[in-house]
Amino acid sequence: MKLALSSDVDLIGPWVCDRLDFPYRPGSFSAIGKIANGKIVAGVLFQCWNGVNITEHIAAEGNWADRTFLHAIFSYPFEYLGVKRITVSICESNKKSIALVEKMGFIIEARLRGATSAGDLLIYRMFREECKYLRGKYHGRYIQRLTSAATTTCDA
Repeated sequence: MKLALSSDVDLIGPWVCDRLDFPYRPGSFSAIGKIANGKIVAGVLFQCWNGVNITEHIAAEGNWADRTFLHAIFSYPFEYLGVKRITVSICESNKKSIALVEKMGFIIEARLRGATSAGDLLIYRMFREECKYLRGKYHGRYIQRLTSAATTTCDA
């Protein structure tokens, strides 16, 4: 199986947005994706970077979660951008995504009642010191190849 990591936001961005059912807006995101045998199997979009916090949007299919990819998607915001925290929002009805981010180490921080058409929106966060993917043998291995990805900011 041939594996590759990509920071091509115009390749990864529409794929993630299609799976998360929100519009892709060019220039609004940075991205890291995992490609296996020429097919995207996972992607993370980074949005609303303000120097302290960044929002992640995660989509995946099949067998995608290995420590190398997980290290890359946490090393980029924490080490390259220098954020102190990552925020993820998930609709309460999306049980698979909730289980995924909790297994990754995200902690629920807030519930926005009635914030989506399907119900409440759950806000999760992870601080840099809580991230288990920044340590170990994968540290720094792939992030240098990905750091050409553009970063975007949100107006406060």
